[in-house]
Amino acid sequence: MEGIAKAMSDGGVWMYFILAVSILALGIIIERFIFLFFKYNINASAFMAQIQKLVMANSIDKAIKLCNAAPSAALARVIKAGLTRANKGPEEIQNAVEEATLEVIPHIQKRTAALQALANIATLLGLLGTIIGMIEAFEAISSEKIPAGERQKALGNSISKAMVTTAFGLIVAIPAMGAHVFLAGVTKKIVDEIDLYSVKLENLLISRTKGGERG
Repeated sequence: MEGIAKAMSDGGVWMYFILAVSILALGIIIERFIFLFFKYNINASAFMAQIQKLVMANSIDKAIKLCNAAPSAALARVIKAGLTRANKGPEEIQNAVEEATLEVIPHIQKRTAALQALANIATLLGLLGTIIGMIEAFEAISSEKIPAGERQKALGNSISKAMVTTAFGLIVAIPAMGAHVFLAGVTKKIVDEIDLYSVKLENLLISRTKGGERG
């Protein structure tokens, strides 16, 4: 704790700005992890295999109930929208699926991109602290107001500020960037599953409707 307190003191006001960025980034990482893994996510292949069996057995109501069993899952919400229009025409089915997709995708993608921005801000704040620290170091060397015996100490403090802010900025930026890459991958997986299985559902329901018309 003493080392952290000394680093915060040596780094000056920029350390508190970087600390604020780190707290915000950590909050987003925790929130996105919970939502992407425990709320919006679902075993898409197994879920759609069950939906397909129920649709082919003409058990649309049971398929809708299966979607209701996972009300917060993004894919289930999109599939349910299509199933509720199962007995309508192809255009209505497609419109319902597209509308549900446009509704859920922003919730899935929300705030993930902010992590990359926060990582960049932390790096830039660290760089700014470094530049200001180096400016103070040069001023300490050239200033006539500082006694010769104290110049070395002032120079050391300024260089310490420069190095500490750079280090702290990178300590915050690197995990934030890594979390962004990871969470963006999870986000893309969920969105890709929605795109794939929503099209499969549309084709399944439309072919079912056409089969019923021929019958």
